[in-house]
Amino acid sequence: MQINILAVGRLKEKYLQEAQKEYLKRLSAYARVKVTEVEDEPFKEGISASLEESVKSREAGRLLKHLSQGDFVVALDREGRQMTSEELSEFISTLGLEGKSRVTFIIGGTLGLSEEITKSANHKLSFSKMTFPHQLMRVILLEQVFRAFKIARGEPYHK
Repeated sequence: MQINILAVGRLKEKYLQEAQKEYLKRLSAYARVKVTEVEDEPFKEGISASLEESVKSREAGRLLKHLSQGDFVVALDREGRQMTSEELSEFISTLGLEGKSRVTFIIGGTLGLSEEITKSANHKLSFSKMTFPHQLMRVILLEQVFRAFKIARGEPYHK
């Protein structure tokens, strides 16, 4: 299975870079995993809603360039479906059984994802109703994907 993480912005903090590196190493035993970063769009705090949409739209354009025909796209969105770790494991396993071997998770920038991305995604996934920094969300996603593969294989994992 090919897992792609498509994310707006770079990991700036060393500890997050190290965490990503560690989970990519762990995941290599289960799947091919690739992280692609696209540039985040600069903006000033307190911009109008229409300017926010413009920022998200420009970021969406950068994200869409990295999607391939046949990708099963999962947009991370607070309004998406929340799952337990076991349900995420079942979800990923089912995709593989259905022949959807390229799964792309998309993480938005500071303002989130544009409607263009969330509406065109095959699935919307929420980790919480809370807001997380997008850089930290990448590490959380990698950890949960790793956990999903361990669960699917019946391997021990921390509950």
